[in-house]
Amino acid sequence: MQLTGAEIICECLIEQGVDTVFGYPGGAALNTYDALYKYSDKINHILTAHEQGAAHAADGYARATGKVGVCITTSGPGATNTVTGIATANIDSIPMVIITGNVNVDLLGRDSFQEVNIVDIVKPITKGSYLVKKIEDLAPAIRTAFTLAMDGRKGPVLIDVPKDITAQMTEFRAQPPLERHSVKVKDEQRVAKAVELINNAKFPMIYAGGGVISANASDKLIEFAEKIDAPVCCSLMGLGCIPASHRLNMGNLGMHGGYETGMATDKCDLIIACGARFSDRVAGDPNKFGAQADIIHIDIDENEIDKNVKTSNHIIGDMADVLDVLNERVSRQNHSDWLFQLELWKNEKKVEKDNHAGYVAPQDILNALNELKKDDDIIATDVGQHQMWVAQYANIEQPRKLLTSGGMGTMGFGMGAAIGAQCSSPNKRVFLVTGDGSFHMNLNELVTLKSYNLPVVVLVMNNRVLGMVRQWQKLFYENRFSQTDPNRATNFVKLANAFGIDGMRIERTEDIKNVLYQAINLNAPVVIDCRISPDTNVLPMIPPGKTVNEIVTEM
Repeated sequence: MQLTGAEIICECLIEQGVDTVFGYPGGAALNTYDALYKYSDKINHILTAHEQGAAHAADGYARATGKVGVCITTSGPGATNTVTGIATANIDSIPMVIITGNVNVDLLGRDSFQEVNIVDIVKPITKGSYLVKKIEDLAPAIRTAFTLAMDGRKGPVLIDVPKDITAQMTEFRAQPPLERHSVKVKDEQRVAKAVELINNAKFPMIYAGGGVISANASDKLIEFAEKIDAPVCCSLMGLGCIPASHRLNMGNLGMHGGYETGMATDKCDLIIACGARFSDRVAGDPNKFGAQADIIHIDIDENEIDKNVKTSNHIIGDMADVLDVLNERVSRQNHSDWLFQLELWKNEKKVEKDNHAGYVAPQDILNALNELKKDDDIIATDVGQHQMWVAQYANIEQPRKLLTSGGMGTMGFGMGAAIGAQCSSPNKRVFLVTGDGSFHMNLNELVTLKSYNLPVVVLVMNNRVLGMVRQWQKLFYENRFSQTDPNRATNFVKLANAFGIDGMRIERTEDIKNVLYQAINLNAPVVIDCRISPDTNVLPMIPPGKTVNEIVTEM
């Protein structure tokens, strides 16, 4: 059948199983949006307040579902406004397809109105970026983009479509989605070596990252951990791959992880890294990280091997396939003495909760949230102290229930991610835990919550400072609080009301549970101003470039 380029975009989205997209219209995308109007019974379009919000929403949708998130924008600033969202998805290996408009083909390269070379701008932060100059290439480009986004190590792909391409017509034939390639385990010698190391280890630990969740391999990881009776320490991106309540879950690892996870790294004789990349927030000193242990690195991306930390052995392959092989071949083990030692370390250096008169403690808020939320509810965060408190105290019992910007550390990510997650799971509750600094960056998306009546509960950990940066200034800059005490006078309750949203406030510990209960039962968007002290710190903390032996447990 003969279709316009804009109609081909919609047909290809439907081919790929897409039912929800996020975006913002504009001149170069008018034809595409006219087609979306005609296809509105099959494709639900969520209009955000800003293109960055649309990119983060597509990202949150992908994290919550495991499917490809889709973002559609116009040219020029519409395209460049997505760059932070694309970079955020790229470093965390989140599958996205971004479709941007551009000026007509004959106007390219002439500094036309709202023209930008977005294809070259995003090349370093995408798996692929394509400019479509012929309408016959449009459908193949979209199909390739979806396959590439999900193949191997997942990530974002951008397609730039000039306006005249969306208006031209060509023959279109529907096709099933292209087959996605799995990276099969090939190196039998490395597998055999890994099995030998695992079977001989006396003090093993598993370092689990976001690759476990990306591969939908959480159940296989739990089976593996139980079979070799090894503690599981998670990166920020790996939280949820093993239930918080599981006896082998040691929690978060790295700069703000527990003393026991740091000691596990320092005293184990084997580290099995599963879909993790030894970032500087985990391996503060890469030369000392696990230096006494053998390290097995399991990853789908061979470029990660020995990039940050030197390993003894590695296996390249899809995480689910690798764990299947290991589960079949490793011996069942018992490491009760080792696990008992970890419990002793856990209780050796406990961090006392900060109690500041006239404020509530973030730990108390998160503990109350644990009691009220369901295991399949979703928590999105922004970046800063609140993010680390969530990592430390929120009970994440299932994969894809914590949505957070790990590698990029993007303030302003959380609101869009919460929107995407709520659109993907209308029957689940989504909580956004944010800080007042992060919230100020994308609070314009409150209008999106209201417009679509998305029942996101927004918890603003409001200390009226830029808390994490200020904490570093305390530790490393002799309390010189340069630009981290902005003393903003924003009234978050009135702000929420201005958007047509209910606003609440938590100022006393005894009010926490009641306010949370009321907010959850509104079944509508709500903003809660949580008054916490500017002097509440995130502890423990291993200073950058240091090891667990230099852990800070009080300030």
